[in-house]
Amino acid sequence: MTRSPLVWFVVLLAPLLATASEAEVDAFTGLKIADGWEQVRANCIACHSPKLITQQRGTAAHWLSLIRWMQQKQNLWEFPPDVETTIVNYLATNYPPQADRRRAAIPPGLMPPNPYAPAPTTTPE
Repeated sequence: MTRSPLVWFVVLLAPLLATASEAEVDAFTGLKIADGWEQVRANCIACHSPKLITQQRGTAAHWLSLIRWMQQKQNLWEFPPDVETTIVNYLATNYPPQADRRRAAIPPGLMPPNPYAPAPTTTPE
């Protein structure tokens, strides 16, 4: 079976076209290179792996709540307002929520028994 030159053209170029529309990624951190990525690199990977960032997704409110939690519980320094806005905007734009990001929860009836669950209690009658 022979294929037309147009089919081969599409088959060979499709992967190139798909990657051309994706954001460029920093080789060191894996962060998408876009407005604000330098602030994220400078402030966030000082404490943890950039993979912790690239594997997460969230809205601006979610990212801000994570920053507040880190400030309250992990002693993260307070950012100047413009830096904080830049970081939150970068994260919300480049790592937004995705509906298909997580699988659906496994129904309880399909889960194995939990060996650490407390023993069931019975009430006297």
